[in-house]
Amino acid sequence: MTQVLKLWPLLTATHRYDKSLSTRGRGQGTQIDAPILAYLIETRQGRVLFDVGCDYRKIVDPLARERWYGSGDSGFPPPRMTEEQRLPAHFARLGLTPADIDLVFLSHLHFDHAGGLCEVCGAEVHVHADEMAAAREPADDVYFADDFAGDYRWKLQREDYDLLPGLRAINTPGHTAGHMSLLIELPQGAPVILAGDAADLRENLDDEVAPGLCWRDREDLALDSIRRLKALAGETGAELWPNHDIAFWRTLKRFPEYHA
Repeated sequence: MTQVLKLWPLLTATHRYDKSLSTRGRGQGTQIDAPILAYLIETRQGRVLFDVGCDYRKIVDPLARERWYGSGDSGFPPPRMTEEQRLPAHFARLGLTPADIDLVFLSHLHFDHAGGLCEVCGAEVHVHADEMAAAREPADDVYFADDFAGDYRWKLQREDYDLLPGLRAINTPGHTAGHMSLLIELPQGAPVILAGDAADLRENLDDEVAPGLCWRDREDLALDSIRRLKALAGETGAELWPNHDIAFWRTLKRFPEYHA
């Protein structure tokens, strides 16, 4: 029986970039606006946070912004993020503090998914062991080293596993070396699969298009993961939620409303 009670989508920032970063080999020259999302999951055994968004300090401080994002002329400028979109602000609206988060599950360690770790110090942090190794190389320039250099309670994982009844981690490498998605069994509605960056857009799923950035150009791994998620959705009746699709995000319940 699932231990999940509620699922809140949290808009932590928005990002404008060339669509080809989300769809490999297509969309060049088309700018898209993408939500940067985290998800708060309340369970009978505690609160789980899927991804943590960006480090706010690296966006608002001019020197930090220049260091980590450069001039912004590269086609990948800093995201847009407000104080109200920071994780503690979301938690406060529910009467919570960062100390009330028991477990953080990171799909991967790119800056827009792991940067906000500094906001939830103290929670156990789950990430794939291959992801940590790739981030420390670093395998690409979307890893910001100090996002994951703090004294965190890391729990390195491998392959599929159950976080608790109703929350199952799914190994979906391709975009990064150790990317993970999450299957959530809700108490009432259909199950949900948070694809993470295995699928930025509905287009990635519908047309089976790999993300623009693939670990060591392993497009085959990324496509295998997309197909695996689609097969799992078919087997379980789950809804597949893409990660950076603003049109899809607008169909979700607005915080502090939740899915159950």
